[in-house]
Amino acid sequence: MSGQTPVLQIDLASPLPASEQIVRGLRAVLLGRQFRPGDQLPPVRQLALDLGVHHNTVAGAYRQLAEEGWLDLRRGRGATVIERPAPAPSPRAEGEFRQRMEELVVKALAEGVPVEVLVRELTAKIVKLEQGENK
Repeated sequence: MSGQTPVLQIDLASPLPASEQIVRGLRAVLLGRQFRPGDQLPPVRQLALDLGVHHNTVAGAYRQLAEEGWLDLRRGRGATVIERPAPAPSPRAEGEFRQRMEELVVKALAEGVPVEVLVRELTAKIVKLEQGENK
């Protein structure tokens, strides 16, 4: 899939910084295996133009993903996807997940989203990611 631009959308009006939106979007793309080890991500400047952000915003997102073990960054060679073995779950990561999940579920229920929809959507997203999709 090398050379293809990941489908990312960011909301410049969101209180969540653009760099974090990019990290989250790319993490989902990588987890969904839309890019495989050895594939190149788009150049920083190209993705910045596509998203309407400063190139330093994209560069920072790439650096964060490199620190997480998703990318190999080399000057003049860009961002290459690398094999990332699944890390062992840490108590901190599990605790943070539970907290975020609770916040999301409470908000959805408070806004009238039925429990069945929550379960269906969560299950569908997990299945898609395990099958290498991210749509």
